[in-house]
Amino acid sequence: MASTLDALERWVNEVAALTRPAKIHWCDGSEAEYQTLVRQMLADGTLIELNQQTHPGCYLHRSHPSDVARVEHLTLVCHQNEQDAGPNNHWLAPAEAHAKMDALFDGCMEGRTMYVIPYCMGPIGSPLSRCGVEITDSPYVVANMKIMTRMGKAAQERIENEGIFVKGLHSTGELDPERRFIMHFPEERTIKSYGSGYGGNALLGKKCHALRIASNQARDEGWLAEHMLIVGIENPSGETHYIAAAFPSACGKTNLAMLIPPEGYRRDGWKVWTVGDDICWMRPGTDGRLYAINPEAGFFGVAPGTSDSSNPNALKSISHDTIFTNVAVTADNQPWWEGLPGTPVTDWQGRPYDPANGPAAHPNSRFTVSARQCPTWSPKAEDAQGVPISAIVFGGRRPSLLPLVMEARDWTHGVLMGAAMGSETTAAATGAVGVLRRDSMAMKPFCGYHYGDYFAHWLSFDQPGAKLPKVFHVNWFRKGKDGKFLWPGFGDNLRVLEWMIARVEGKVRGKETPVGTLPAPGELKLDGLSLDKAALAELLDVDQAGWQVELAAIGEYLASFSPRTPAALRGEQQRVALALETIERKVASA
Repeated sequence: MASTLDALERWVNEVAALTRPAKIHWCDGSEAEYQTLVRQMLADGTLIELNQQTHPGCYLHRSHPSDVARVEHLTLVCHQNEQDAGPNNHWLAPAEAHAKMDALFDGCMEGRTMYVIPYCMGPIGSPLSRCGVEITDSPYVVANMKIMTRMGKAAQERIENEGIFVKGLHSTGELDPERRFIMHFPEERTIKSYGSGYGGNALLGKKCHALRIASNQARDEGWLAEHMLIVGIENPSGETHYIAAAFPSACGKTNLAMLIPPEGYRRDGWKVWTVGDDICWMRPGTDGRLYAINPEAGFFGVAPGTSDSSNPNALKSISHDTIFTNVAVTADNQPWWEGLPGTPVTDWQGRPYDPANGPAAHPNSRFTVSARQCPTWSPKAEDAQGVPISAIVFGGRRPSLLPLVMEARDWTHGVLMGAAMGSETTAAATGAVGVLRRDSMAMKPFCGYHYGDYFAHWLSFDQPGAKLPKVFHVNWFRKGKDGKFLWPGFGDNLRVLEWMIARVEGKVRGKETPVGTLPAPGELKLDGLSLDKAALAELLDVDQAGWQVELAAIGEYLASFSPRTPAALRGEQQRVALALETIERKVASA
């Protein structure tokens, strides 16, 4: 125990000698400490008090206009061997990366307080949880880490008992985009971040630890660290199935995590439980099933698009004790963003609102709030052993080809579904329609090692005695010839989840196709939904010719990770392609 504490104190002293802070504060994670930090930030303008009558305990932070999002091109994964980082990551040799970062950190905390934040990702007592220590000079980071992790004395005690922790060093520096890097050292379990105060770059427990470093930890230790929501679906009999789902951005992850059942389902007694909205750590249990925890304790959500119509549960969650970042404000000092009623008077930069300057709230403006404030928060989120996962779901924004839902025939086929997933861009976003961007398992910006090795790690879970979840792919975004969405989405997605659960329980047969098992006629519950037969047929259509083109493109994509692409995955792609060709030949000869 003493040696662990010595190692931690030695590292803190080394960082202090390099950064030369005016003082050092070891965070205890208490409410008193949080309130002291808030008062300090209100005094120096880091935080602005919002309307305490309408939003008690809520504050606004405005970041530097050049520091409003993750910076992928400045985010590097520094394996000893460049090949281990893979084509999916930017790489720099560790020695060179350390030298570059330490030169930036030299004297950077002069006149500032250095905060030492011991934190635990996941419930303190869970064997699935992992700990870290972030050193930062930003009180805003400390306040957010208090909400997003289990931070303070209990985490420090676990670190002292275990003797293992991820080291994270962060400084806002001068907030100069030319002096900004986020470096990850997987072999050393170390993160160094300089020049940004933005969440994903500065809250090192989040994407940096919980995905980029943890994905390496997970591979070494035999588990999975994934960019997935975790949601519990309780049926009228009181049985709950837990589903983990991975979607790229703008595909409705938080909405699905906090789904509100359609009226008929609510009347029948269906309930939805939110375990997590962003990150999922899964480990095989003694019974062969995968068990999952949400390593986070809060939500760091995108504000724009969160409204009473799109996600009332999220809106209720952030009505108190929330830190807002880069939103607009109304005349009576309430937080505001596009999609809310009312009128902004001040934009996200603190200027009088003028539509000529663009949106009032920054498109990536955020809220940080405790997960416990969500009306559908599940107490199971604190279970030390995690929740058993019945189904894994992959999905993307595809206006054509991909059906509403399909089930993989086995684990290898499911891994192929996850590897092949992606979203098509829109003209509004990129100027080019229909450009498909593959984002395997929604992990492209977050997988901390070579994608070929990552696919192999996924495949390795198919062991004798394993009782793995069924794997599905969904597409809420298929469009008809009129360009309108065929499926209503939102709460009605529960109808699709119900079919998945029926498949898990062996209660429906489904319809076999070369690309997966789809709902057979009558298996999707459509009561109370105005969806005509033609739209349903289109949603579940399998275009043989289109799928042959898709499988060829998937083959090219997998080849881009050669020679590390697993042979089993290439074989699975060829199996599906051959099944499609066989059907086409049969149709042609008929």
